[in-house]
Amino acid sequence: MSSAVTPISQLPEGILARKPAPFLPMNRAEMNQLGWEECDVILVTGDCYIDHPSFGMALIGRVLEAQGLRVGIIAQPDWQTADAFKELGKPRLFFGVTAGNMDSMINRYTADKKPRSDDAYTPHGVAGKRPDRAVTIYSQRCREAYPGVQIMVGGIEASLRRIAQYDYWSDTVRQSALIYSKADILLFGNAERALVEVAQRAAAGEKLRDMRDIRGTAFIAPKGWRPDDEWVEEDSSTVDTPGRVDAHIDPYAMEPEAPKQINGPAIPEGTQPIRLISKAERVRAKLAARGNTVVRIPSYEMVVHDPVLYAHASRVLHLESNPGNARALVQQHGERDIWINPPPIPLTTPEMDYVFGQYYARNPHPSYGSAHIPAWEMIRFSINIMRGCFGGCTFCSITEHEGRIIQSRSEASILNEIEEIRDKTAGFTGHITDLGGPTANMYRLACKDPKIESACRKLSCVYPGICENLNTDHSSLVQLYRKARAIPGVKKITIGSGLRYDIAVRSPEYIKELVTHHVSGYLKIAPEHTEENVLSKMMKPGVDTFEAFRKLFDRFSKQAGKQQYLIPYFIAAHPGTTDEDMLNLAIWLKKNNFRPDQVQAFTPTPMAMATTMWHTRRNPLKKVARNSEIVDNVRDTYRRKLHKAFLRYHDPKHWPILREALVNMGRADLIGGAAHCLVPYPSAEERAQQAPRGNARGGGGPGSVGRIAAPAVKRKPNLRGGKGGPIKGTAGKSRGR
Repeated sequence: MSSAVTPISQLPEGILARKPAPFLPMNRAEMNQLGWEECDVILVTGDCYIDHPSFGMALIGRVLEAQGLRVGIIAQPDWQTADAFKELGKPRLFFGVTAGNMDSMINRYTADKKPRSDDAYTPHGVAGKRPDRAVTIYSQRCREAYPGVQIMVGGIEASLRRIAQYDYWSDTVRQSALIYSKADILLFGNAERALVEVAQRAAAGEKLRDMRDIRGTAFIAPKGWRPDDEWVEEDSSTVDTPGRVDAHIDPYAMEPEAPKQINGPAIPEGTQPIRLISKAERVRAKLAARGNTVVRIPSYEMVVHDPVLYAHASRVLHLESNPGNARALVQQHGERDIWINPPPIPLTTPEMDYVFGQYYARNPHPSYGSAHIPAWEMIRFSINIMRGCFGGCTFCSITEHEGRIIQSRSEASILNEIEEIRDKTAGFTGHITDLGGPTANMYRLACKDPKIESACRKLSCVYPGICENLNTDHSSLVQLYRKARAIPGVKKITIGSGLRYDIAVRSPEYIKELVTHHVSGYLKIAPEHTEENVLSKMMKPGVDTFEAFRKLFDRFSKQAGKQQYLIPYFIAAHPGTTDEDMLNLAIWLKKNNFRPDQVQAFTPTPMAMATTMWHTRRNPLKKVARNSEIVDNVRDTYRRKLHKAFLRYHDPKHWPILREALVNMGRADLIGGAAHCLVPYPSAEERAQQAPRGNARGGGGPGSVGRIAAPAVKRKPNLRGGKGGPIKGTAGKSRGR
């Protein structure tokens, strides 16, 4: 697969950029106002239409518009029938379908699989405006509206479902989104480069289903299909690794006759002279071979029944994620193959500026009137300065979707957008609420050598330690902050994106700049846990790094004369977490006087490595084998509730389950009124509620102490004894499971 790229701003010969529409049309009346009889491309999205570059469909639509195409949008259509999908007529080229800025299942359901009561991407936050697995449903309705129409799917939902993947909500392994949607082509990752090429070739008359050589795309192919005879297949469909097999010696073979020597040693027939090959030639040959190699991962039928092969497939996919050296992947689904081309080449800074420099109305579509749209209110005064994340946290899907290579905008582009907000966005009071992206402080950070970067197969640049080849200089970001603050009309800039504190501590100057000028009382930070057992499964740094950052944060806050606080985020019930791990985290929180208000329970998102641990109980961070490490999972309702309760140790409604657990973990010493205790003794009212109403032995009655029930797993009683009081000696019986 070629790595050569054409700048996305370059138009085909004879094509001119189209004059931007005030808003991309959402109905026939708006098409008529623009003088259009038909749309070239119609985008279907699960979000309402906000013409702002933070919303995927607006950004994609404006990029296509700059390619000279007429682009319409169908936002949050009624999916019960095909009528809403006929609103703009049949597109001349294709439908582009996405679930929206979020995966539809994560958008609609909590970590406990309960329906959410709101949707931030819908007017007034109304829930239920998009279907489950929206990419599939929308694609089916497009075909129903116009049989034979071409369909391209993309966005984060399609991107994370490009191969067979575990689906948390149905607790099954589902086939690729291509199978369900029957789309002609799937675009994954940040897809502007692939999108532009697909659109240009479609406009030239090529069918989407025939476009099989574009990076960042996946498609359905006949079983065993190859682009040409030069391609070779590397079979990685099994975890068995046999050793070297030597050919058996034939005892009946005749000894070969020694060649006759004439004037010196004989030269065996067929001997060729030795040719010395340089290292550069060897590297080029290796890269050329990789470019024509497809790796076959275990089929859908294999991974659906074999957790070990699922874990192996997950590991292979993540190892083949660097655009500089990734090979194509193929996965069999029945009698067909899902072919996945290597990831797209990241956008350059001029290309990022081109994308964000298109015309955007920077407002919701007028049809929504004055409706409150939570997602819009959150980002209307914020600016996206970069993409990608090289952290590789196993529970996060950003790396799987956007890649590890940071794509940054130029200073001029960012500063110009601040001025646009100041001049065009209603309600601006001088406060820019964020200069960020997936991570607040990865702007312009990259590998020190592009050759090293293109050859690297590490899953993270910062775990288990920061790579020696990673440039962690924050000076460009510090300079950007200073120039942004100096813009007339800007009174305050705060940072809303999460901070990667392990690289921030490499630049105390950055922390000082941040703390002095860009923290509005509170700063979000995500240590996620304190125990190495769990952090190793997350690929997160140890708590010592957090402590180092906190010291700098407190020191610079004091120097600035400000009383500011860190808001740490933690994850409950992550794969590999034991009850003891959560207890130790709770003790640390109590010791450091942290009282988390919002508690996040682990949600297995498609294609994330932690999801693989959850589903298979294997660790794909290491080579997968039949005897691989077994990862404990917190699946049952009781333990998930308990792990969340440890994070909310200060909330009285969690005290009963915590007392119960502490007794059965042999830690009744943490119940009471002492400073080190996590929870107090039961109050008189609680004891009265727990008191039995009488039994065959004459117990019960007012004032008696009810038994504290044991947790689901019977544990060893507390051999050290309690601290006295009504809890002592209440080990209880097992609940059983």
